[in-house]
Amino acid sequence: MHKRRINRSAIAGLSGLTLAASSLTAGAQVQMAANLADLSLEQLANIQVTSVSKRPQRLADVAATAYVISAEDIRRSGATSLPEALRLAPNLQVARADANQYAVTARGFNSVLANKMLVLIDGRTVYSPLFSGVFWEAQDVMLEDVERIEVLSGSGGTLYGANAVQGVINVITRSAAETQGSLVSVGAGNQDRVLAARYGGTTASGTSYRAWAKYSHRANSELTNGTPVRDESSMSHAGFRADHGQARDLLTVQGDLYENRIDQAPAGRRVSGFNLLGRWARDLAGGARAQVQAYFDRAERDQPGSLRDSLDTWDMEFQHLSQAHAGHELLWGGGYRLQQDHVNNTTPAVLALLPAERRLNLWNVFAQDEFALGEQLKLTLGLKLEHNDYSGFESLPNARLAWEFAPGHLLWSAVSRTVRTPSRVDTEFFSPAVAPFAVAGGPRFVSEVARVYEVGYRGQPRPSISYSVSLFHHDFDHLRSLDLTPGGATFNNNFEGRLDGLTAWGNWRVSDGVRLNASYGYQNQHFQALPGTAPIGGIASLGNDPKHRWMLGSSFDLGANMELDLNVRYMGALPNPVVPAYTALDARWGWRVRPELELSVTARNLGDSRHAEWGSPLNRAEIARSVFVKAVWHQ
Repeated sequence: MHKRRINRSAIAGLSGLTLAASSLTAGAQVQMAANLADLSLEQLANIQVTSVSKRPQRLADVAATAYVISAEDIRRSGATSLPEALRLAPNLQVARADANQYAVTARGFNSVLANKMLVLIDGRTVYSPLFSGVFWEAQDVMLEDVERIEVLSGSGGTLYGANAVQGVINVITRSAAETQGSLVSVGAGNQDRVLAARYGGTTASGTSYRAWAKYSHRANSELTNGTPVRDESSMSHAGFRADHGQARDLLTVQGDLYENRIDQAPAGRRVSGFNLLGRWARDLAGGARAQVQAYFDRAERDQPGSLRDSLDTWDMEFQHLSQAHAGHELLWGGGYRLQQDHVNNTTPAVLALLPAERRLNLWNVFAQDEFALGEQLKLTLGLKLEHNDYSGFESLPNARLAWEFAPGHLLWSAVSRTVRTPSRVDTEFFSPAVAPFAVAGGPRFVSEVARVYEVGYRGQPRPSISYSVSLFHHDFDHLRSLDLTPGGATFNNNFEGRLDGLTAWGNWRVSDGVRLNASYGYQNQHFQALPGTAPIGGIASLGNDPKHRWMLGSSFDLGANMELDLNVRYMGALPNPVVPAYTALDARWGWRVRPELELSVTARNLGDSRHAEWGSPLNRAEIARSVFVKAVWHQ
């Protein structure tokens, strides 16, 4: 049989699916000028984080490349969306593709289809089995209610399962008890308009609650020649949370619903959904703690010219933390997830997912034990066993060693194995819907495998100075490829390679009202096809990443009621397709007019009128200079 040329409509269909996949308490908020003075770097190091060990742990003791974006960081950045807030993490690479789509990764493989980062919002996994990634245009929160965002780069598979290959982003909102009273936030600029409101209270029985709503509008992005891209969007979002604590028990119930309408040619697309989550935790004897969490998530998207998809997810997880023996902290548990995906293949002549109805089961058990080898030396060993319907059983082991060789100085190392399991696109994508196929999912597609080796140092030599340095090496096998065969192109696992890099950042609190920070990231990757294979698109299909990036930031308190924040970030050139390197300067000025009223002005991309961050030269959007004026009133 002769080799058949892949027609343009098949590739356009695949691109269409690709597009679909991409496509504070009142008292705390009053503390504008005093925040930097009141919260020292030593206190920041004592922040309790949960993402690395799924239990409260001081940031200074974490044996991983972990960074915390605080509520104050988000407020003083002037960010209007969750992906823009993620730019604050030095261990993330964030590129904006247009008005709504973002490429977000920690260590390589960046794409609007990035499929190796796990994202959670208040314990709910934000995940699509279509491509093992995140639809960023569907993710939003009321930023004023975010307590912190924990960003872990490197493998998180032992606790979070498959697809946490390059890292974990954990968005944690405040408890309802911390968001009492009323808050209204209004902002407008040449690119964005945002209106948000929230009210919180407490019932006679002691249950704290809040309800909130948010509307945001984004203007069209533009091409290099100024032509609008037709990607403006309007998103409506509302939600609630209730927390009830009594004696040893804490119960949380929360949920939200959303709809985002996005313009595009020839017709606009729509993403919508709702979710409901419940979590119960109990403190047990001897310092032990048990927790049960369950949620339901409904996600819908209508992509004209491609498909309509509705996904229902039921998820339940149990975990137990105990001090089984002296010097041991044992965490164990398990979970089950059921996903029912229904696809309406509206253009079967171009593309289809077959079968249209898919029921996916995922269950896991895990255990992780941290124990002392000496007074300042701790070893953590963990293992998760996970079973999915595509690749069967997966083992995800992890070992971490932490040595606090001096007060405020931690040296750590880690080794782990993790995987990215097959998605529906990998195995069930067909173009067209009937044979002969131009592109077809790979029936023998297996999990992508990563072996991750890390070493790091976190130090705080003085109360006013802290820094972190991490070195990493990743070995990859069975990476996804698209190969030309006599029957058409199929998805296979014919790439392998390695990635090496460094991430470093530091903070200096010069005085009570002046704080400086800097970060640098470097990575070098080398991928190749297996001998005897020649995948379509070459290694460019694996992602598009810079070798170098850095960021400099400064925060100033200008007297008792004003503040100024400056941030410069540099992103190196992307190789394929080529996107030139750029440097962006952002600035924010804030003024506490009255204890209950705050005004701010944020200007972005002050260095140039616009720059590109993603895409091919022929049709990529450019990110324009913008100004955003905001008022926040709370009572």
